[in-house]
Amino acid sequence: MPTLLIIHHTPSPNCQELFEAVVSGATAPEIEGVRVVRRAALAATAADVLAADGYLLGTPANLGYMSGALKYFFDQIYYPCLDDTRGRPFGYWVHGGNDVTGAVRSIETVTTGLGWRRAAEPVTVTGTPGRDATEACWELGAVLAAGLAG
Repeated sequence: MPTLLIIHHTPSPNCQELFEAVVSGATAPEIEGVRVVRRAALAATAADVLAADGYLLGTPANLGYMSGALKYFFDQIYYPCLDDTRGRPFGYWVHGGNDVTGAVRSIETVTTGLGWRRAAEPVTVTGTPGRDATEACWELGAVLAAGLAG
């Protein structure tokens, strides 16, 4: 059974709301045959990444960059996973107060280096998430999970 690994840093209610929407989409009843594993960015390991077939990443935008927790995750898994995860699908969402440009750029840089394949457009949200943002996150989760289900 394919595994979708959701790696997230959710320090605020806004980030938590988006994370929950992603999980809801990834675990929708109509998507069968995919195991969904959730890991906080500070707890996720290279073994988690190697055991998964696709990835969803979630982070706040902090001072123009991805969160330190997500950066730590990438620092821990980059070389151990570099050769064995090339081509695997991923998606991501970013929440910021008013700008997410630097966080998006930093995620794109690292995932390009890893050779991961973006399987969905990123979801970027500034300010308080509204219905459109949570629906986009739900769809992001569903698209990645359905892609792994075949």
